[in-house]
Amino acid sequence: MIKNHLSKLMGEKRYSIVEVAKKTGMSTSTISNLYNEKVKRLDFDTLEKLCQLFNCNVQDLIEYIPDDETSTDTSK
Repeated sequence: MIKNHLSKLMGEKRYSIVEVAKKTGMSTSTISNLYNEKVKRLDFDTLEKLCQLFNCNVQDLIEYIPDDETSTDTSK
């Protein structure tokens, strides 16, 4: 699973969706979908704009969380 931490970063800076959209030049719907974790993919341009705004690395925005193999293996 991929987890995005945009809502956490926005909370730390106390930015609204509208503020992030204005500061990055992205649409409010894009920011809203990211904030609510409704996106299926991200492009490099989006990641770059968010990293610039929050002065962070990609790892601060998104995180890979491995699936628990034992919970998905029903043959045991």
